[in-house]
Amino acid sequence: MKKFVGLVGTNSEQSTNRMLLQYMKHHFSGEADIEVVEIKDIPVFNKPEDKQIPEEVQVIADKIEAADGVIISTPEYDHAVPAALINALNWLSYGIYPFVDKPVMITGASYGTLGSSRAQAHLRQILDAPELKARIMPSSEFLLSHSLQAFDEDVNLKDQEQVDKLDGLFKDFLTFVAITNQMNHNHEQNKKDAANFSWEAN
Repeated sequence: MKKFVGLVGTNSEQSTNRMLLQYMKHHFSGEADIEVVEIKDIPVFNKPEDKQIPEEVQVIADKIEAADGVIISTPEYDHAVPAALINALNWLSYGIYPFVDKPVMITGASYGTLGSSRAQAHLRQILDAPELKARIMPSSEFLLSHSLQAFDEDVNLKDQEQVDKLDGLFKDFLTFVAITNQMNHNHEQNKKDAANFSWEAN
């Protein structure tokens, strides 16, 4: 059984993105072990010269490193991902590179009609950065709109059409992970490239 990290892309105490990942953890328990991981306790990124990584960040990095893939669920603030998620990814690409070649599935929930579509596009751009170099599942968006009304009291999705779509995308992600695992011949060099990349030198 595959093991995935479900990264909650917000520091909000009340988040439908957290609920979505909790639903996925339960709903797909027969197909994968999904650990829901929080970023809300990560300190503000301050680019320490000694590259000392906070313990909270190192714990998450180790979980990502050990996982077969990562599912990130993000809300949308001002057409972008939350500052808390950017902050977490800043730390997770500073002297440590757990996302290099890691399969990533992006999901998102929002209170409005667009279901975090622009934030998801923004996140894809970030994850493609030289210091992250994640492998993002292509042509796949799970956009949960009107998310405050989307779950019942047991945190189950109420709309069967949404359930069916998520089922299909998750099966695609399992296939994507299997294919990606066969494309890791250059993994060590990719990690070295991420570690040696410098914006000042370019």
